[in-house]
Parts: sequence; structure tokens; C-alpha cells
Amino acid sequence: MPDQVAGSRHATAESRAEPESHRLQDVLAVVAFTLGIAALVLGGGIPSAHFVGLVVGVIGLPLALVSQMISATTNERWLNVIGMVGSFVGAGFAISHGGFSL
Repeated sequence: MPDQVAGSRHATAESRAEPESHRLQDVLAVVAFTLGIAALVLGGGIPSAHFVGLVVGVIGLPLALVSQMISATTNERWLNVIGMVGSFVGAGFAISHGGFSL
């Protein structure tokens, strides 16, 4: 019995030593975060860039939602939520500044 417990601990330690790579989830989380911050800055901070801010927000929100659905770690989920909120709020500001009108 002690051999089984020691063996299972050893296997657990080995699996922790080599973490899985989540490249797709990491890239999507960073892109969602970047688009969210860009939409917030362009839509709310620069009123003359409302069209670009709205387009970035409209792209960033669904991307962040999909990224949230496939995320694997808490860090990815934090970036996704920040990207979602930034995209939504940035798109809202962009709509209030003129929306899709050029």
C-alpha cells in the first residue's frame, strides 16, 4: 500500500513538472485583451476615431467570448473578461460618438 501511494505521488510530481502548453488559448486571450483595450481607447478616448473603435469592439467582444469558452487557466480567463468588458464599453462609447458613420 505505501508503494502505491508513493508511486502515485511520483507520477503526480512528474505531471506537474511538464505543464501542458495552451498556445491557442494564450494567443486568443492576449488578442482579446488587446482588442478590448484598443476599443476602449479608440471608442471612448478619441471621439474622432469612433468608427475604428466600434469595429474593433464588434470584433473583440465575440472573440473574447469564444476565447472564454475554450480557456484553460485562470490567467487566460482574467484577460478574456478584461477584453470583453473593454470591447463592450469601447463599442458603447463609439456608438455614442457617432457609431458606424464616417
